[in-house]
Amino acid sequence: MVDAGGTCFRSLLTKSNAMKTLLLSFSFFILVSASAQITTPVVKAFFGVDADLKSRSVNGAIQSSDDWFLFPGTSGTTTNGTFVIDTTGAAALVAAYAADVSPYPKRMSTFFKTMSQPSFSVINNRLWLDAIFVRDYHGNDTTVFTAGADKNGMSPEFWSGGVQGIPDKNDILDMYVHVRRAGPTSTDSLWMFGGLSLDNVTGNRYFDFEMYQTDINYDRKSARWYGYGADAGHTSWKFDAAGNITRPGDIIFSAEYQSSSLTNIEARIWIDKASLSVTPNAFNWSGQFDGASTGAQYGYASILPKTAGMFYTGLQCGANEWAGAFKLILQDNSVQTNYIGKQFMEFSVNLTKLGLDPVTLLGGDICGSPFNRIVVKTRASSSFTAELKDFVAPLDLFLAPRVDVAANVPMFCGVIGASDVLVRNPSPTSVYTWTTADGHISGGNIGQKITVDAPGTYIVKQQLAAGCSAYAYDTITIKFDAGCWPLETGLTAFNGALKKDVAALNWTTKANSTTAWFEIERSVNGTDFETIGKVDANASESNFGDYSFNENIAGYKTPLLFYRLRIRSTSGTVKYSSAVKLKLQQNQVDLSVFPNPANNQLDLFVPSQKMQQSKIVVYDCTGAMIYVKNYLLKEGDNSIQFNTATWKTGSYLLNITVNGQNLSRKFIVSHG
Repeated sequence: MVDAGGTCFRSLLTKSNAMKTLLLSFSFFILVSASAQITTPVVKAFFGVDADLKSRSVNGAIQSSDDWFLFPGTSGTTTNGTFVIDTTGAAALVAAYAADVSPYPKRMSTFFKTMSQPSFSVINNRLWLDAIFVRDYHGNDTTVFTAGADKNGMSPEFWSGGVQGIPDKNDILDMYVHVRRAGPTSTDSLWMFGGLSLDNVTGNRYFDFEMYQTDINYDRKSARWYGYGADAGHTSWKFDAAGNITRPGDIIFSAEYQSSSLTNIEARIWIDKASLSVTPNAFNWSGQFDGASTGAQYGYASILPKTAGMFYTGLQCGANEWAGAFKLILQDNSVQTNYIGKQFMEFSVNLTKLGLDPVTLLGGDICGSPFNRIVVKTRASSSFTAELKDFVAPLDLFLAPRVDVAANVPMFCGVIGASDVLVRNPSPTSVYTWTTADGHISGGNIGQKITVDAPGTYIVKQQLAAGCSAYAYDTITIKFDAGCWPLETGLTAFNGALKKDVAALNWTTKANSTTAWFEIERSVNGTDFETIGKVDANASESNFGDYSFNENIAGYKTPLLFYRLRIRSTSGTVKYSSAVKLKLQQNQVDLSVFPNPANNQLDLFVPSQKMQQSKIVVYDCTGAMIYVKNYLLKEGDNSIQFNTATWKTGSYLLNITVNGQNLSRKFIVSHG
């Protein structure tokens, strides 16, 4: 069916058609009441659900609303609507596509773009949790199901990925996901919006948006999946005898688009089949359960909301609809400005109404997310257990930058003065709260920067927004050295950079004529420094001088290196510069906790480059320290077990220092 404007094909199945199909196949179609479906373009939570990509436009007409992109030349202001996906670099990428020649390495490559605003921003009085846009591999697609027997109910452990040709109607070109609330508070409905473009529009098309609680990932080199849940490859939902949810699990939304319309959207959750005997308080079972095989203990069960009303919508675009700021690359690597009819499909789900809102489920804070990672897949047929075809590898959502702190005066020399301690990677939506047990904060303790006037250890807690639970912590220690003097360094610049296996340092001084030499000091923890080199000052009458120093760091296994200068003047006084921090990305520690969520036991896996002492601290969701212990890590892999049987259900933060790197991991304890 084409609407009067010719913009989009649309439909959700009517009640009578759904019942007819239900009787024929006994598969779960959306069937609560006629009001559960939206059959015309709508705006939900100020986001246009009309199967196009343009903000400030709904169904081809000017209307205030957000959407994926802003069409060039569109009039209005941010209050009339704005774009959700970051378009930085779009013009350069489109130009690169135009210049690309066979075998089209740029057109065949994948890339992703995150949300145009920081995660958990309130824009036009709506809370934007997160969003992502992904361009899948084209041509030589390296993220394809290859076994021919991969199914939704299987554990990802047994899925087979790799390179393989697939039918063009199953070939994913681009995918979109956005989660927001209809207002700024936890009482406002939580909505999920999804979009997908496929290469071919003839025949029926089937796809799944699958959301995981664990940090599932796909390794293209080995073509294997890792980080999946402990319950037959997933995380199962847990209920008490009264039907209350004690632990959320994995979710999947499946959709079927026939040649002319959307005919089915289905919501399922991963459970132990025995849970079907429980009557959930948040939603109803609707009759379908599919695991890896007949008689499987775990599988996906279909659900419906408790009350009638609109909670789904789905549409597909009409001919010549704009394909967005990054254009469209087809399977044959041709570049297109517009979609053909039905090539872009869009849907929305009211997660709160469906009973999948983490705030209403478990009383969490407004920053609570319904899942951690998402995988998008296509299927061969309408059957939920049909053969899987193409996929977009797991993607992170709801991950704001974890707080990282530094000080402009890391050590008081000779006398105790003042030091500014600040967040190096601030998020404009986060709240930072500082505490200290042995130092002193001068002034307020909330904000991206504090001033301290005593040596000690300072701790910052990051909340993603006001009223949210703790998201991350970081610490810094300000020391006092009575053997140096607090003089001006004379430096106008001190910089460092990594060049392969070399730490390249350079600095400029305006006190050249009164400087005798520079000692270069290195540290692996930012506190304890050792001298590694010396550079004499140039014999010059000029007060300005440029210097450099290189160190081969190929043998270092630490994640960070710190450098500072010890400057000796011709009169014999000593001055210290601020420290430069270099990140050795290849040496980052891969810390993991399992299972997550945990019940009675949690295992922490820590690789260590040497035998060393390490301190583990666990905080609960209020920021209270509930566990602290020193461990002697051996060289290699370490496994540390925690008895969580007496810990309350909720979220926790584990902090550990390994190889000079301060690491944090969030986990959940759930007793169900």
